[in-house]
Amino acid sequence: MSEGQVIHVIDDDEALRDSVRLFLVNAGFEVRTYAAASEFLAALESGVSGCIVTDVRMPGMSGMELLAHLSAHPGAPPVIVITGHADVPLAVRAMKQGAVDLLEKPFPAEELIAAVRRALDLRAGPSADEERHIQETQAKLAALSARENEVLDRLIRGQPNKIIAYEMGISPRTVEVHRANVMKKTQAGSLSELFRMFINVERG
Repeated sequence: MSEGQVIHVIDDDEALRDSVRLFLVNAGFEVRTYAAASEFLAALESGVSGCIVTDVRMPGMSGMELLAHLSAHPGAPPVIVITGHADVPLAVRAMKQGAVDLLEKPFPAEELIAAVRRALDLRAGPSADEERHIQETQAKLAALSARENEVLDRLIRGQPNKIIAYEMGISPRTVEVHRANVMKKTQAGSLSELFRMFINVERG
């Protein structure tokens, strides 16, 4: 880990905030925690290093509003958004607005640590491995059928299977089959990982 890199954890849930801090401290990171985005901004210093891990939905300033604020400041730390299942479409929008990664609660410690390391690496600039990974993901998405692509697009918009089935004129069971095929072809372990792949390719 680069010396002086600090991970800033922002979440109004004290138990989750403490768990995230413990995960990261045990992995060797220096961590600072905040109960609100406004608390983080009040402590923000110019040229802050490291990265930010923030919940999307919080009282007061939301994760989305924090992103908008940081986007106006060149050189701001990369942001990882964490979210509950129901908020995944909101978190996808956050990634489109500049967040570098997405974690869906509950997430294992190793997934969080990997996301933080990716964020710190991104700040140093894209590596050859990252470029190759984007190309591999593009190939996986290109292998989807037209129907599978349409299901993926609707999943990213947050539509449940029943709504997708109704709007596409197919059965919910057929939607499930297409959805399973999308997961298999992309080798995504979860919907949040699938969305992250999709957004990263869009950026690439």
